[in-house]
Amino acid sequence: MLNYKRYGRNPVIRYPERQWPANEIQKAPVWCSVDLRDGNQALIEPMIVEEKMQLFQLLVQLGFKEIEIGFPAASQIEFDFLRQLVERKMIPEDVKVQVLTQCREELIDRTFEAIEGCKQAVVHIYNSTSTLQRDVVFKMNPEEIKEIAVKGTRMVKERAAKFPGKIFLEYSPESFTGTEVEVALDICTAVQETWGASKENPIIINLPSTVEMNTPNVYADQIEWMIRHFKNRESIIVSVHPHNDRGTGVAAAELALMAGADRVEGTLFGNGERTGNVDILTIAYNMFSQGINPELHIEKVNEIIEVYERCCKLPVHPRHPYAGKLVFTAFSGSHQDAINKGVQAMREKEQKIWQVPYLPIDPADIGRVYEPIVRINSQSGKGGVAFIMDSYFGFKLPKGMHKEFATVIQNISEKQGEVSPEEIMEHFKIQYLEQKEPIHFRKLRTEDLGGETDSQFDTRVTVTYTDHGIEKLYQAVGNGPIDAVLRGLKEELKAEIKILDYEEHALTSGSNSQAAAYIHLLDVEEGKVTYGVGLSSNITRASVRAIFSAVNRLGLGSSTK
Repeated sequence: MLNYKRYGRNPVIRYPERQWPANEIQKAPVWCSVDLRDGNQALIEPMIVEEKMQLFQLLVQLGFKEIEIGFPAASQIEFDFLRQLVERKMIPEDVKVQVLTQCREELIDRTFEAIEGCKQAVVHIYNSTSTLQRDVVFKMNPEEIKEIAVKGTRMVKERAAKFPGKIFLEYSPESFTGTEVEVALDICTAVQETWGASKENPIIINLPSTVEMNTPNVYADQIEWMIRHFKNRESIIVSVHPHNDRGTGVAAAELALMAGADRVEGTLFGNGERTGNVDILTIAYNMFSQGINPELHIEKVNEIIEVYERCCKLPVHPRHPYAGKLVFTAFSGSHQDAINKGVQAMREKEQKIWQVPYLPIDPADIGRVYEPIVRINSQSGKGGVAFIMDSYFGFKLPKGMHKEFATVIQNISEKQGEVSPEEIMEHFKIQYLEQKEPIHFRKLRTEDLGGETDSQFDTRVTVTYTDHGIEKLYQAVGNGPIDAVLRGLKEELKAEIKILDYEEHALTSGSNSQAAAYIHLLDVEEGKVTYGVGLSSNITRASVRAIFSAVNRLGLGSSTK
C-alpha cells in the first residue's frame, strides 16, 4: 500500500477576495521562449551551436519577440552561441535576447561581456526564496535572501548605465510557489525600487511555478494577490513561468493570465526540466480555438515539429494537443459519425464559424489535413467508413449503405487491425464496382418511343450482357431506361426484383466527369436486399451497372434459377 502519510499538504493562500474566476482571457500575452535555456538544459543530449542557431531562427519565424538564449556566464557553448548571434547579425531589431544569471558579480560581468553588441537585451537575475530552500539550502532568513536580490539588482543597474544598448531587468524569486506571498512581495518590491522601475522603464517580475506544488487555482490566487499588492503596478510587467510537475502547467498559465499576468515564459511542446515547462504552443492554439489572435505564426505545425524534433532529438507525443499525429484521428464509430455529419453540415450551411463535434479547430488551419482525421479499426462504425469514402474518394454512400459496407470493413479490421483508406477502396471495388459475374453488363441502346405506340411505356432498351462469358441480348420497354432495363432483367433471370432506392451524384467535375449510381435492390422471393454501385461518364450507364452489381451480389445470375 502507498505510504501516503509520508507527505504533507502544501499550504494554500487564504484569499477569499479573489476576482480572477470571473475573468476571461481576451488577448495574447507577451511570449518568451525559454527553449534555448530551460528546454536545452533538460535534454539528454544538449544542442550544439548550429542546432541552437536553427531553433533560434525558428523561434524568430514564429514571431517570438523575447527569447531566452541561455546562461552564457555558466557555459562556454552558450557564450559562444550568443556571440555568434551578435557577430552574424542574427538578432532582428524587434527581438530581445534574454540571458539568465545568478546574483554574483563575476557571473554578471561575464553576462555583460556576452551581450556586448546587442542593441537590447533582458538580463534575468534570480535567487531562490522558498521556505524550504531558505532553511535547508541557504540557511538564511528572508532579509538575507532579499539582500542577495537587491545586491544583484544594483550590480546589473551599474553595468546597464554604461552599456551602449538598452537593458531590461527581469527578476525571479525562484521557487515562488513555495514562498510566502508576503515574503515574495517584500523581496520583489525591494528589487523594483532598487532598479528604479517606472511606467517608461518597467521591470519584469517573473513569478515562477518552479515546482508545481498545488492545483492551478492556488497559483492564480498567488498571482492575483501579488498584482493587487504591488506598488506602482504600471511599472511592472508580471510574468509567469509554470512548470508541469503535477501535469497542470497549461491550466496554471491560463488561470494566471485570468489573474492578471502580462507575460508567459515557456517552451515549444512543453520540453523542460522534470515533467516539462508550460507548453506555449498548446496555450496559443487554445486561444486560437476561442477566436483570439495568439500573435504567433503557428499555421504550419508540421514544420515546427520537424525543426524541433531534429534539434532537440525528442519526439512529439502522438497524443500531444494539436500537434500529435493522432489528435485529429477518430477510431470510435460514434465519433466518426459525428465528425462526418458535422463536416457535411458545415458545407451545406456554408458556415463561417467552425463547429464540428470532437474537432475544436479545423486541422487545415494549422497545416494538418482531413485525410488522417478518421481511421478505421475494429472499433470504427459505419460513419467512419462513409467519411473515408467521401473525403478520400468522393463516393457519397447512401445512408442505408453505410452499415452494409462498414460490416465488410469491420470483418477485415477484426483480423488485421487498422484498415487504410487504400484498402477500404480496394474492398469497395471488389464488393461493388467489380461485381461482374456471373452476369456482366456490356452495352445499352435506348429508344424514345414517343407517340409510336399506344403503350404506356415511353422507352425501349436493348441490353447486351454476358452470362458466364456467353453473350446474350434482350429488349424491354418501360417508363424510362432504368425501369425498362429492370423489367427486361426480371424476365431474363426469372426473378422478382424491385428497386427500393436509387441515388446518384457526380464523382468528379469537368468535361471528363464521372457519375456514381447506387441501387438498393430487393429479391422479393428470398427477402434479401443489397446495394449495387455503378460508375460511368454516362449516368444511365452508371445506373445499369449498379443494377447488375446488385443482382450479382444477390446471387441472381441466370444459372442459379
